[in-house]
Amino acid sequence: MTTDTRTATYRALRIALNAAPHLSRTAAYKLARDPARWLEAGGGLAEPPDHLATALGVPAAQMEKALGIAAKAGALAARELATAEGLGARILLEEDADYPQVLRQLDAPPPVLYVRGTLYPPEPAGPAVAIVGSRRADSYGEEVADLFARTLAAAGITVVSGFAHGVDAAAHRGALAAEGGTTLAVLGCGLGVDYPRGHARLADEIAERGALLSEFPCGQSPRSWHFPVRNRVIAALAAGTLVVQAAPRSGSLVTARQALDLGREVWAVPGRIFDERSLGPNALIRDGATLVQHPRDILETLQPAHPTRDHQQSLFPAAPEAFKEPDSLAGQILAALPPGAVRLPEEIAAGLGTPVDGVLGALLELELGGWARRHPGGAYGRG
Repeated sequence: MTTDTRTATYRALRIALNAAPHLSRTAAYKLARDPARWLEAGGGLAEPPDHLATALGVPAAQMEKALGIAAKAGALAARELATAEGLGARILLEEDADYPQVLRQLDAPPPVLYVRGTLYPPEPAGPAVAIVGSRRADSYGEEVADLFARTLAAAGITVVSGFAHGVDAAAHRGALAAEGGTTLAVLGCGLGVDYPRGHARLADEIAERGALLSEFPCGQSPRSWHFPVRNRVIAALAAGTLVVQAAPRSGSLVTARQALDLGREVWAVPGRIFDERSLGPNALIRDGATLVQHPRDILETLQPAHPTRDHQQSLFPAAPEAFKEPDSLAGQILAALPPGAVRLPEEIAAGLGTPVDGVLGALLELELGGWARRHPGGAYGRG
């Protein structure tokens, strides 16, 4: 059997193992990593099945399933390749040159990746940063995620997140709002599954300016155990992970821990101690994560090793257009803060007849832009 035939056989086997519905992820990782160790390219067994199961650390039942999959790997792989192509996606294997090098640092790299879009720009201007947080983020959390993502993307940094509602979606949209911004969405289901519902248009926009990727077969519905698997990929793709809002024991904290295990940076945005969504980031800060209050905090950390675009000085212009608009919430708040006066967010909200959460989000943007300043007691005045 020629080398090309052997390579094609093993590629098909990896794709088939990854797509098999009744094979555990652990078994799929182990068996796909080195198929030549347990299956000859011609279809024969390298060793007796029970010996193979013991040598590979795979349960005997899983080994038997894998052998059954190997017998029809060509047809299964062809079906997956055709389905991916129909979705406008391609399949990457770990041995491919354009497989993300950073994922090889994982103890068990995904043997197969489905990619819709472009993983990185042809000439990446900077590293990637993961922005993660609660699916039930309030307007403050979404505003923070948008601001950090937009600013980092404008500086040439690729924003990575998990495509969920809340902080994830805000981060993706913030990155897309930046000129030339790119973002990667790592899914906890197959690319062919409409999840979460309502994100189809966002998926199209991400594919145009970045990529959606998943290690799950195209038609695989989301399962609870998929998300820790997805989170390790998010952590591995990024030079660091920013946690915006997260409840205790949330998936975002799992991502942060995995980033730490990989020797990556972990940043957290502090929050109110009475808000459950603040307990996760506050705990990370207590345990040693870097407290960040402005995107510059992250840029300053990354720049020595990863120079970003040289137009960063223009990221915060002296007169942001959003603040000039009299009908914008930020503009209305500035008008309600005459020089020398201080107001509580609740007072501002009551005066403007708008929810206090929206006011808090706009005040944060004004504060980060240098237009407003927080005083003791939670009141705000002009910056």
